[in-house]
Amino acid sequence: MGNGDPTELLALYSRPLEGLLDEAWALRQANFPPELKLAAPSTKRFEVDTYRNLPHRFVAISLTGGSCQLQCEHCQGRLLESMYPARSPSELCGLADALIEQGCQGVLLSGGANKEGQVPLAGFEKAIGHLKERGLKVIVHTGLLDLETALSLKAAGVDQVLLDVIGDRDTIRQVYHLDKSPADYEAALAYLKEAKLAVAPHVVIGLHFGRIRGELEALRHITAAQVEAIILVVLNPLPGTPMDHCATPTAEEAGRLAAVARILNPHTRLALGCARPPSPFRARMEQLAIRAGVNVLAYPSQQALDYASSLGLTTVFSELCCSLL
Repeated sequence: MGNGDPTELLALYSRPLEGLLDEAWALRQANFPPELKLAAPSTKRFEVDTYRNLPHRFVAISLTGGSCQLQCEHCQGRLLESMYPARSPSELCGLADALIEQGCQGVLLSGGANKEGQVPLAGFEKAIGHLKERGLKVIVHTGLLDLETALSLKAAGVDQVLLDVIGDRDTIRQVYHLDKSPADYEAALAYLKEAKLAVAPHVVIGLHFGRIRGELEALRHITAAQVEAIILVVLNPLPGTPMDHCATPTAEEAGRLAAVARILNPHTRLALGCARPPSPFRARMEQLAIRAGVNVLAYPSQQALDYASSLGLTTVFSELCCSLL
């Protein structure tokens, strides 16, 4: 792919789907064992024929409760409603201690973003250290951040940082309501790498009102950053939001982007994450992602499990977040 020229990337994405999938699958076979890891964190109940997850093993915590200043078009803070609230360091420590008593093994720390697109993490460093001392896996969804914040997270001992990377200026402004550019997300990635943090960038397929726009640019920045894992998720507009009735990306569009991500990053862990629409073509989307070479699949359907088996992949479930597998 040369140096990831945008024109070359578009040409790659536009190739016939079967050829893309063949190349991606060959790279997966050459560089990874024949195993598909399956994430079923207890942020929601999950059950298939051979597996049922347990409550409290891995939970999501909002450091802002239900508050979010950005009110993005596809969420408007509704995702925060399903998270445990912990608005202060002492509340976070107390919540973590209680969850550990119930068998908790790991947490995602997230929250609503401020007007600069940042999850307010200042002041939580010692509390995060307490969670690590108690033996929890701790991953943090930061939003945009500066080098000082990245270094403080490293000092606190977090296991991994999640960052949504957006490659289109209009999407940033119209969906996230931010006066930012793709360069700001590129800079955030650079700060995380400079702080020597494990990074698992997320690309939201169809974030621009269900249309593919900026995802290739996001993948270009992520590839240049040489991250530890790449998480692909698919727009799932929540009821009552301005995007409620937007058409979601097709299984083929998601499969194409997964194949491109694998071809650009032949040695990097690739996951199809938990956020995706419960559409009639869910199983088709999962099957194409498997064929495109993902290493991890969150909340798989029984059809996806059967398809993985038909390709000779062994499957292993975990209740940790997909980015950690």
